[in-house]
Amino acid sequence: MTSRLVLPIGLLVVVVGVWWASGLGRVPTDPSSAFTQQQIQRARDYQAPKYAAWALAAAADIALLSVLVFTKTGQRLLQPVRSWPWLAAAATTALLVVLARALVRLPFSFWSGFVHEREWGFSTQSALGWFGDWGRSLAVSAVIVGVVFVGFAVLVRALPRGWPVAAAVGAAVLVAALSFLWPLLVEPLFNRFTPLQDRQLAVDLSALADRAGVPISEVLVSDASRRTTKENAYVSGFGASRRLVLYDTLLERADDDEVALVVAHELGHRREGHVEKGALIGMASAAAVVGALWLLSRSRGLLSAAGAEGPGDPRFLLLLALFVAVFTLATLPPSNWLSRRFETSADRFALELTGDRETYVRTERGLALRNLSDLDPNPFIYRFLFTHPAPAERIAIAGS
Repeated sequence: MTSRLVLPIGLLVVVVGVWWASGLGRVPTDPSSAFTQQQIQRARDYQAPKYAAWALAAAADIALLSVLVFTKTGQRLLQPVRSWPWLAAAATTALLVVLARALVRLPFSFWSGFVHEREWGFSTQSALGWFGDWGRSLAVSAVIVGVVFVGFAVLVRALPRGWPVAAAVGAAVLVAALSFLWPLLVEPLFNRFTPLQDRQLAVDLSALADRAGVPISEVLVSDASRRTTKENAYVSGFGASRRLVLYDTLLERADDDEVALVVAHELGHRREGHVEKGALIGMASAAAVVGALWLLSRSRGLLSAAGAEGPGDPRFLLLLALFVAVFTLATLPPSNWLSRRFETSADRFALELTGDRETYVRTERGLALRNLSDLDPNPFIYRFLFTHPAPAERIAIAGS
């Protein structure tokens, strides 16, 4: 074996090992113990095309970035920008990257998020409304990527030797800031929030939060029904700003006991510190990405292939975008494995807090059927796309 094969084979072994390990802890549960074959097949018919659309969108995204980074065509597209002042070049590169990626994903996103959802009776919004959401998401992405690209360019120019440390710290701080500010600045762009009108239910849910050791400042209702019929709830904010948000679809279709069970699960995430742990892991991952970029910046062969003169070159920012996209895709299995562990922990907390196993089973089963969750996912899909255990696995917790 030549020395040149050691690294790629080693990386392949690591990837395969991580992929295999990300399935550990899965409870071997027969979905037919909780659902009929007709229900399993119906969910599969709904989910399978969405999986295909996700895979095609991811492939198109990576292909686009690869073309922009490594081909003569991609290099010519950015050639005029490279002669601009460095700040304008960084900001323009960010805008072009966000716009190009959004456009190449648009056919898949529109079909999966609007056409397919309407065909199955989930989407309640118009095409114009969907594109309005798409435009707002595009604007948010442009701001975030713009901050990253411009900030990176500033640090490289200001600290030619010390930029990796400064960028690692900056990336970690940005992840932490987004974790705290997202509910306050971004969520209101997409939904309207009003106080829960059922005062008794609000009092009961606030009391439940107090029992969980996660006091909330208010109970709000999100107008999710103007987009979808799917149901959900979540706790957002921190400390005195912590609030419970219920989808109006959940209130419409679930009884008070089921609502309390869903809320208990969300409170479990906060009680167990899952949000904070996730933010810390995200911060560490962001710093690791910067470390990897530093290594990439020292590879003359890679810089030459990308047509970049160094980390301050706008073409290196394209390489950054490609690396982050690949890193995000490659780390889906381990991050989803951790997410599933968090979800299982929150499920157990909800059971302990409410002490109502019958309602737990009824709620999990009802949500899975109404949302057409995949009831029998294959191992590949489970590792790459399942942030929650499969429904039958969650139901089995009630008997453990």
